[in-house]
Amino acid sequence: MDANNLKKEYTNGEVTIVWQSGKCIHAAECVKNNPAVFKPKEKPWINPENSTTEKIVETVKKCPSGALTYYLNNK
Repeated sequence: MDANNLKKEYTNGEVTIVWQSGKCIHAAECVKNNPAVFKPKEKPWINPENSTTEKIVETVKKCPSGALTYYLNNK
């Protein structure tokens, strides 16, 4: 596994956030827009259970690099 190009998924049961480290430009839009979910000093640094699905989707769409994407889980 290449530590510079990790792909990780985090879910709250309704939405899954996909993070690709190799694309991240560290603009911190995720942290600025949803600090309850995106906490870069913690592990895991993405905690989707701390927000609504709607707010997560809104935040992920603001990622300028495309390092964050999402998909809705089937219920």
